[in-house]
Amino acid sequence: MPALVVFDLETTGLKPALGERIIEIGAVLVKSGNICASFQRLVNPGFRVSPFISRFTGISNAMLSRAEDSTKVLPEFLAFCGNYPLVAHNARFDCAFLDAELALLGQQRINPCACSLLAARRIVPEAPGYRLAVLAKHCALPVRGSWHRALADARVTAQLWLFMEQRLRERYGFRHIPFTLMAQITRLQRQRVPAWLSSQAARQQAGLFDLEVDV
Repeated sequence: MPALVVFDLETTGLKPALGERIIEIGAVLVKSGNICASFQRLVNPGFRVSPFISRFTGISNAMLSRAEDSTKVLPEFLAFCGNYPLVAHNARFDCAFLDAELALLGQQRINPCACSLLAARRIVPEAPGYRLAVLAKHCALPVRGSWHRALADARVTAQLWLFMEQRLRERYGFRHIPFTLMAQITRLQRQRVPAWLSSQAARQQAGLFDLEVDV
């Protein structure tokens, strides 16, 4: 089974273009269907966060005042990620912040990233909603820690990803689930997904599986 890093960010707001910054990074390394390592760091954004953000995340300005800034934390996170592909829930949001922080350091993200929210819309279409907490309850996923803390959310996202991989194995007969297949699913129209998955599983079973996508 392919290895990947599932990550989550807590931030001071919604848009990095408006000067909002990362205040926490949480991530887990998934290998052979198991979470085998974790990463968690608070990040000092260089200014005080709003009372709303402190209440929402449970991260106080006092906690952030003792944290290192992104110039110290981002290199540690990149070292944890290595060359593994990334997964995030609502990846567009997390990647926008990660890419903005890396740009401030004169760097670019090289790891492809897939979105567990978009994958869930296609693989778990019967769910009553696609917020992480709703999917965790629907899929009976184990939950540790508090919502809106980066490491806890990353762990649940990893469990969701593994749940979706297992569903594909059970329903379509895949022997293994490449990251590229999961990434491609997020780009398909939902009504096309079942037939496409059936064809890809048949190709894999026939030894013809050669899916390559730009992610």
